[in-house]
Amino acid sequence: MLYLDHAATSPVRPEVLEAMRPYLTGVFGNPSSHHTVGEAAASALDDARRRVAQVLGMRTGDVVFTSGGTEANNLALKGIVLPSPRRHLVVSPIEHESILESADYLRRFHGIEVTSPAVDSAGRITPDAVAAVLRDDTALVALGHANNEIGTVQDVLAIAAVVDQAGAVLHVDAVQSVGWLPLDGLGAGSIAIAGHKLGAPKGIGAMAVRGRIPLEPLLHGGGQERGRRSGTENVAGAVALATALELADAERSEVTAGVGAFTRRFIAGVLASVPQAALTGDPVHRLPGTASFTFAGVSGEAVLLELERRGVVSSSGSACAAGSDDPSHVLLACGIAPEVAQTSVRFTFGREALPDDAAEQLAALVAESVRSVTGR
Repeated sequence: MLYLDHAATSPVRPEVLEAMRPYLTGVFGNPSSHHTVGEAAASALDDARRRVAQVLGMRTGDVVFTSGGTEANNLALKGIVLPSPRRHLVVSPIEHESILESADYLRRFHGIEVTSPAVDSAGRITPDAVAAVLRDDTALVALGHANNEIGTVQDVLAIAAVVDQAGAVLHVDAVQSVGWLPLDGLGAGSIAIAGHKLGAPKGIGAMAVRGRIPLEPLLHGGGQERGRRSGTENVAGAVALATALELADAERSEVTAGVGAFTRRFIAGVLASVPQAALTGDPVHRLPGTASFTFAGVSGEAVLLELERRGVVSSSGSACAAGSDDPSHVLLACGIAPEVAQTSVRFTFGREALPDDAAEQLAALVAESVRSVTGR
């Protein structure tokens, strides 16, 4: 089986599993306990926090460990907007559901006005588009560093300058870009990441927020995470996240170059051999391992099933819209017709090396699967 759905989740790296193992059995204490067993766990948690902060370009005290990217995004939007005297929020229409649903909650229950900037056909949001919707009462701009469906990468640094000039906070959802793109120096007020996208287990993530920004917690209780996220901390998960982050950061240049070259060959092969194929997302400014297509007139679901029958596992887009068969909101926002959006298939590659000729072989397999589905 060839697994090509790494944007949904990746397997736990062996090095990460080994790093976290002692904190599942030996150093098992509660970090809030005032005895040697608890203090050992607290020391490991502090060290993991420091390591995560270093990769993110934040201060150690800025990092809040969460259960994953969805909680991190919820904490950022609700936690930053609610204590702010400003009552306006900017969220693009191509964001992850955890951003969109948090914004809708703030609108429905707290009267927050929500505005969306324009998105072009490649899923790009320009600084000018953001500037056009900023107001004197804008509290927060939420922006995905890289889109989870089409892989388009935004010019976060340029947008951060526009947001900062307006006196608002920029939150960057880096769940998809973590491990692929550098996250330090983005100019963000807060950043969200998830461990299971880069080789840590599911159930661990982080939201880093600069200390000057007031943050209202979502979870109340014993005051863990400096009062920003109560609940007994997942020490083994925090160690795993820190280890996976460091490994990915150290390997990033070499891995992204290799995976990027492979993905470009694969994209060229699919476009050359499948007449119905159209690449979605920005053809240049995209994640190195993401290739997403629409196949006009072809059932995307049928292509996925045929590919899996042939030993290739891929997806139709986000794995987070559970049970939904509606057209992708991302593709619709890019101006793609609903009937075409429902033909989408996404291939997302991991960090492992693949043979040089595998890109062409895989593209040929996609072409065979489309022809099998259409009968032509």
